[in-house]
Amino acid sequence: MGTLDGKIAVITGSTRGIGLGIAEAYAREGAELVVSSRSQAAVDKAVNHLREAGSKAVGLACDVSQQEQVLALANFAMQNFGKVDIWFNNAGLETAYGPTMSYSAEDFTRVVQTNIMGVYYGSRAALQLFLPQRSGKLLNMVGRGYKGPVPYQNAYGASKAWVLSFTKSLAQEYADSGVGIFNFSPGLVITDMLTQIDVVEGHEHRLKIFPAVVRMLGRKPDYPARKAVWAASSATDGKTGLLINSFSLRGALEGVIKEGARLVTRRSADIPEIRMRSVPPVR
Repeated sequence: MGTLDGKIAVITGSTRGIGLGIAEAYAREGAELVVSSRSQAAVDKAVNHLREAGSKAVGLACDVSQQEQVLALANFAMQNFGKVDIWFNNAGLETAYGPTMSYSAEDFTRVVQTNIMGVYYGSRAALQLFLPQRSGKLLNMVGRGYKGPVPYQNAYGASKAWVLSFTKSLAQEYADSGVGIFNFSPGLVITDMLTQIDVVEGHEHRLKIFPAVVRMLGRKPDYPARKAVWAASSATDGKTGLLINSFSLRGALEGVIKEGARLVTRRSADIPEIRMRSVPPVR
């Protein structure tokens, strides 16, 4: 038996990266899945992948910056399964790495609409389902920036600080509802967002040591996914307002030792190459 047997999970941004890793981990533990992203083709590919592994999964394209699409996703889940037990707001965007004035207001707005309004719309849709049944787990993804300012990643970092505060407040407002409301921090995860980076021209030097940091501290998506299973399981029944963090000092130390050994033996790195594309600043 799996720890999530009989549970229905909706995961936004779940056709690749961390989201897909969480979907795979939930499926292995017996959950039935509703996957989503902005592309229906990507959704269909992820659904087929999960079904081939023996999972029961359905999917629907959903741009979380659009409230009507988020509500449609919730309705789709109910039509297919009749209930939802877990809702994970994972979808997120970032701008090019660089000073705030070097990217457009439109790029900043895209991050706000996805990372902030998407979490708001998703949380609202989930609570409309969870509050009447007095159960459910709502997980909102935080990331770099939730602890404090992140220069050169201002849009993304500030959005994650907002998610932290919003989710904590939500948990306090509905503390007696029977619903678990949590922030989830995955740590440094090796995904396309981390290995394919746009950098504003003239600021490439600021990321000089970034590949080494990723080699030491980066983890594949299955690592935080294991913690995401725990967060959605009965282990957190009766709890709310937690910041669930998959980072550990032991894991960081192991990463530093591993990178040191790699340098001594001159082995190649076992992570994808980090590609940085220089982009012009907004004039």
